[in-house]
Amino acid sequence: MTRLSFPSGRDRTKWLLALLALVAAIWVGHPALALVVGTAVSLALAPSVPAYIDQAGKLCLKAAIVVLGFSLNIEVLWRTSSEYSGLIVAFVGCTLVAGLIIGRLIRVDDDQSRLLSTGTAICGGTAIVTLAPIIRARPESVAICIGIVFILNAVAILVLPWLGDYLEMTQDQFGVWVALAIHDTSSVVGAAAIFGDRALEVATTVKLVRTLLLVPVALVAGILMRQSETKLRIPMFLVLFVAASLVGSLLQPPVEVIAHVKAASRFLLIVALFFIGMEIRRSTIASLNGRAIWLSLLLWSILLPVTLVVALAW
Repeated sequence: MTRLSFPSGRDRTKWLLALLALVAAIWVGHPALALVVGTAVSLALAPSVPAYIDQAGKLCLKAAIVVLGFSLNIEVLWRTSSEYSGLIVAFVGCTLVAGLIIGRLIRVDDDQSRLLSTGTAICGGTAIVTLAPIIRARPESVAICIGIVFILNAVAILVLPWLGDYLEMTQDQFGVWVALAIHDTSSVVGAAAIFGDRALEVATTVKLVRTLLLVPVALVAGILMRQSETKLRIPMFLVLFVAASLVGSLLQPPVEVIAHVKAASRFLLIVALFFIGMEIRRSTIASLNGRAIWLSLLLWSILLPVTLVVALAW
């Protein structure tokens, strides 16, 4: 029987500091900060991460995705998104292809190319953490990609509303633009809310449909990554994600319940990202290159003007 080994002496002090850092990250409640703090703890204290801690982080990650599914109402999405569904599907498909092609041309690591392409095409960090276990991405690749996406989202919230005002965009045009051009849902909502209520309504609707495409994309990725195996297995957490979405649509819980569900999902994601950050080693940082950053910047520099033209013409 395998016995658990507990830290002692100096290692115990390191783990106490790591625990305090996790509590601080949870209290602040920002996913990007959790990732940064987890990475800082690993680099500064260099604690050895036990296997059960690694598994707990992955479990939190999957649970966060499943819980999030409960807040997605399939009926509302279907009814309100018909006008933009074709545009969304075309955008996601073209972005995925463009990202993979650019990644191949500039020789980006396969894990990072797939994660960044999917995150840019669908829903940023949520897409990255959903796809990561399916393609068996390394923890450092997940952390790097999420960090890049968070930075671009912060820039988008600050810059895009100003550009929308400067270009005298309508509420509908701006809502469509940010829903396609920004990675994460929270950043889409933040930028649209700055611009106006109608922009927020349009942006939220388009973005939720875009997020829903994560399910077929992830399922296809699962099939492709396992085609050489004798036994095909669809990741159970994706099945539970779809089931949670259906249950939420049928029960139609009150706004207060949805708010608690989203808070629970956010809490689990923060814990998971903290542990993902802790899995980054100094040797990993030393081996990094700027190709993942170049892929994100090149892909985004193409998508921003293209989606702007589409939003203005739609």
